Amino acid sequence: MRRVTGFRSTTALALAVAAVLAIGGFIPARAQAVPPVGGEFLWGVASSGFQSEGSAPDSNWSRYANSGRVPDRYGDSVDFYHRYRDDIRLAADLGSKVYRVSVEWARVQPNPGTWDEGAFAFYDDVIGAIRAAGMRPMITLDHWVFPGWEVDRGGWANPGMVDDWLANARRVVDRYAGADPLWVTFNEPTLGPPVFVAQGNLSPVLIGVALDRQVAAHRAIYDYIHSRQPGAMVTSNVSYTPGYESVTAVPFENRIADKLDYVGIDYYYGSLPSPVDTLLFGTPWAAPLQPEGIYYALRHYAREFPGRPLYIVENGMPTQDNKPRDDGWTRADNLRDTVYWLQRAKADGMNVMGYNYWSLTDNYEWGSYSPRFGLYSVDVKTDPNLDRRPTDAVPAYHDIIANGGVPADYRPTRPPVPCSIVDPPFSCVDPVR
Repeated sequence: MRRVTGFRSTTALALAVAAVLAIGGFIPARAQAVPPVGGEFLWGVASSGFQSEGSAPDSNWSRYANSGRVPDRYGDSVDFYHRYRDDIRLAADLGSKVYRVSVEWARVQPNPGTWDEGAFAFYDDVIGAIRAAGMRPMITLDHWVFPGWEVDRGGWANPGMVDDWLANARRVVDRYAGADPLWVTFNEPTLGPPVFVAQGNLSPVLIGVALDRQVAAHRAIYDYIHSRQPGAMVTSNVSYTPGYESVTAVPFENRIADKLDYVGIDYYYGSLPSPVDTLLFGTPWAAPLQPEGIYYALRHYAREFPGRPLYIVENGMPTQDNKPRDDGWTRADNLRDTVYWLQRAKADGMNVMGYNYWSLTDNYEWGSYSPRFGLYSVDVKTDPNLDRRPTDAVPAYHDIIANGGVPADYRPTRPPVPCSIVDPPFSCVDPVR
């Protein structure tokens, strides 16, 4: 069989370049200084309810986490439920302007038609503490978790799921629209249904149906949020998939394009990791990193949504049980290099409005406590006190926020990967330098 060896001819290269330039909104990568991002930029931290709160009510994830099918039982995670004021203070001490949390459906609606005022009082206190600390809440309505009673009804296979989901989401919006939060409707929606399949809560043949229902729910709650909070900023954060992001956008992002006030992007890896494999086997630290890929991810969405604000809702670096990575990356270096490329994107004209580090503390990474993403390390399995210990990224992020980024003369610790697969062919024919 004849082997294709790549761009061996100038004709092939010319065709590729022409194809790239023919796409509207193309933004070239230029070599230039990277000034700070400015005072209006939203530096933040991110978390999710189930992953950090502990004291978990009955849900699809509490059932799965305690089923014996994952490496670690849930326990009480890092106990944000009782330690939220201390964690919010840690975020404020960094200088953060945004704190992302989720309001867990399973906690506030423990039974059909019944909402728990005590559970809402907890979130009242959380949102109030975030605002009192001078930060803006970012509220996620759905972070892959739904109540156990909804599991029993069939979850996203249930034709009534959209109505059930909206009934709760409207309660949350009514409660917190006055706090002027940024909103995230569905966390990484194209990954949710495959996760539910892995849990045994959804048939593989119904993945498309589940996505259809999430699209309907997003569109409906988007309108409802704007009816309660004029000027609201609403998104659904996409899990940026290197190599084929345009394909993954088809079932969800493209169908809600008219109901996105900003584009929320989660960017982590410069390869093609399987998110479901990562969940099942708990080895995200094995996926290679490419800080410059955040530039390509932002440029991809700057082309797709010209002028629309772009927000990195999640970005971080995993380690295994807080051990040094095999590739030598430290959390501080990876953060500074990533922020450099973020500043490059903004300097090149992309409308980047904010960045959240995932996550403030280590937490329950969907079945395991071994993956560590936290600015603050927490040894859930060995430390009964659950002490928050700062990593080297804490002073690094404090300085980044205080100065609006890395210095203009900063240079990354490692050169860009040639012809990155994060956003082909653009990353090959017009690479960052």
